[in-house]
Amino acid sequence: MKNNIIDGKEIAKNIRAGLAKEIEMIKEKYGKVPGLAVILVGHDPASHTYVSMKEKACKKIGMYSEVHRLSEDTTQDQIIELIEKLNKDDKIDGILVQLPLPKGINENIVNYKISPEKDVDGFHAINAGNLFLGEKSFVPCTPKGIIRLIKETGIEIEGKNAVVVGRSNIVGKPTAILLLNENATVKICHSRTRDLAKHVKEADILVSAVGKPEIIKGEMIKEGAVVIDAGTTKVDGKLVGDVEFDLAKDRASWITPVPGGVGPMTITMLLENTLEAFKKRWNLEP
Repeated sequence: MKNNIIDGKEIAKNIRAGLAKEIEMIKEKYGKVPGLAVILVGHDPASHTYVSMKEKACKKIGMYSEVHRLSEDTTQDQIIELIEKLNKDDKIDGILVQLPLPKGINENIVNYKISPEKDVDGFHAINAGNLFLGEKSFVPCTPKGIIRLIKETGIEIEGKNAVVVGRSNIVGKPTAILLLNENATVKICHSRTRDLAKHVKEADILVSAVGKPEIIKGEMIKEGAVVIDAGTTKVDGKLVGDVEFDLAKDRASWITPVPGGVGPMTITMLLENTLEAFKKRWNLEP
């Protein structure tokens, strides 16, 4: 049987073990630990589940965590007031506003109120701009995790044809920029792309992040391609990716499953970004 599955759970587990060890060393030496604050507005069930997972992950590696659960009718000004308070809080090194926010609240305005030094999601215009310029910045967690998964396969990204399906500011665009920074030749496809199959068939590295179940058919995959499926949709109570997995895995050299591929890496990269923010803010080395 072909063993070409990229095990995101195992990779994430190993990274978290390293983070826990580093945090323990910092705690012993300096008496401080990194702190992450999450703001959750409203009652979206998926968001509540995701935030609980983040909270548990923080505690497991010895990181301080606090969650501010706000009601659906919280105003934009009230959220901003809380962010400004957290910006000044010495216990907090990273601030994350869980998306989506309720209707009527401008996500960009809210995220731009987070201090760029505490923007561990990498959504602030300053961090997004630095990423575009190739300067050091906080990289959005899912794209950062995607690149780590590709590198774990041992393949060389430089010179490869990379196709990113999806152009969101959270996953698609930053993933394309990161691949470009690794010297891949990058093409972005989206809902208006004509003949998607033609472009996908050219990909040595394929990243899909559109959230449309099995939009990428197995026969579209180039023989030997690396396939990263960042799409998740619930179908009959089961999580399904963008890629027709069973057929695609026979053509790909490496492929991520859904679930168990990109998902575990997203939270892990959030923890890594928070530790990085902590070290930078306090100018500490373990």
